[in-house]
Amino acid sequence: MSIGFGTTARIGHLYPSGGLCDYEVQLMAPAGVQFLTTRMPFRRTGLADDLALAEGLELHAGLLADAEVDLIAFNCTAASMLLGPATVNARITAATGIPSVTTIEAVLEALAHLDARRVVLLDPYPREVEDAEVAHLAAAGHEVVARGGPECATPVAQGSLPPEEWRRIAREVGAAGADAVLVSCAGAQVATSIAAIEDALGIPVVASNQALLWKVLHLLDLPAPGPGYGRLLNEEF
Repeated sequence: MSIGFGTTARIGHLYPSGGLCDYEVQLMAPAGVQFLTTRMPFRRTGLADDLALAEGLELHAGLLADAEVDLIAFNCTAASMLLGPATVNARITAATGIPSVTTIEAVLEALAHLDARRVVLLDPYPREVEDAEVAHLAAAGHEVVARGGPECATPVAQGSLPPEEWRRIAREVGAAGADAVLVSCAGAQVATSIAAIEDALGIPVVASNQALLWKVLHLLDLPAPGPGYGRLLNEEF
């Protein structure tokens, strides 16, 4: 875990204002990697709210650029899915000159890396957002064979679910013949349950914050942090 200065890398972290789990990427990061967070207005969790997250994107990204970060990460799975990662990244880089990455592209690349064609989807989204993600995953070649999780109307409600609740939901839904479990939402408090879910179901877990960190480290040619947060972060690139 990196809790100090970014001696190896500084990552600009764009995160929804109502979210409670921006600490997770720092928790899982290797020593010397520092995440500097700027928040974007976000109080509800519907499709329209996700689409509105990019309002003022250039201003928020510019604040992170002031810290001379190496990379900017737009960390909202649903919003980056709906807005399109290419659009988000282009706007950030045009405004700052700094490369950018989004959560949805990290999630999809992590699933592909694990050769996960059949997926159990766990999330705290309203049904309209979950349905949109199921369709997005299908278009990328990933079939959702089972799903579970509560419908949360606010990001505070999403982040208030304790890690053990995600373990319970995962056991309740089961592996369902899937290749991996996807816990989708950067506002889900799940990092400390990833290994336990993998042990219980016998398949790898991809979680939004975990996948984003994995992608960031890969882009910056930095080593994986090692055991503790699932198979994805316990493998060399």
